Amino acid sequence: MVRVRTAILISGTGSNMEALIRAAQSPDYPAEICLVISNKPDAKGLVTATKLGIPALCIDHNPYADRESFERDIHAVLIDHDIELVALAGFMRVLTTDFVAAWAGRMINIHPSLLPKYKGLHTHQRALDAGDTEHGATVHWVVPELDSGTIIAQRAFPIHANDTQASLRDRLRPIEHGLYIDALASAARHVAASLRPGNPDS
Repeated sequence: MVRVRTAILISGTGSNMEALIRAAQSPDYPAEICLVISNKPDAKGLVTATKLGIPALCIDHNPYADRESFERDIHAVLIDHDIELVALAGFMRVLTTDFVAAWAGRMINIHPSLLPKYKGLHTHQRALDAGDTEHGATVHWVVPELDSGTIIAQRAFPIHANDTQASLRDRLRPIEHGLYIDALASAARHVAASLRPGNPDS
């Protein structure tokens, strides 16, 4: 089986990243994690990725004059590593239209809400404030409009009367891990079919 070369972009601890790397250690998983990039030099996920044997590097956004030049360097590194699919896992940067266009149909994101509800930040508190009875996470294709791409997979769980923002976050985390593992596999199969049509190993 030819596996799709995948990079994960992070900004923090990288718990979803770690779940994806561990899933991809199985030789029959359709995505091969080849690279981790963080925009923050102190991101704990960089250490985790290195311990798991994945090349990891930081491209710090702070020295750049604008988002375009920052993203050009990320794009160059992705191309240099022959990356075919990008998974955003807590990457806390809004991407430009040009970067999204360059990776259209080959970049996915996980978002902590049941999209189209609660795009953007503070999703757990917004679900509580609205009196919702359920919460969850969504994996979607990345498009220029924030958190608006076609949904690949979604998973929900009930909100309890005593839930807080912190408890929702903690209860959601393992659900996110399983969801992202399944969704990345689906995305990788889609990308493989588009990049290598007719290849029985794709």
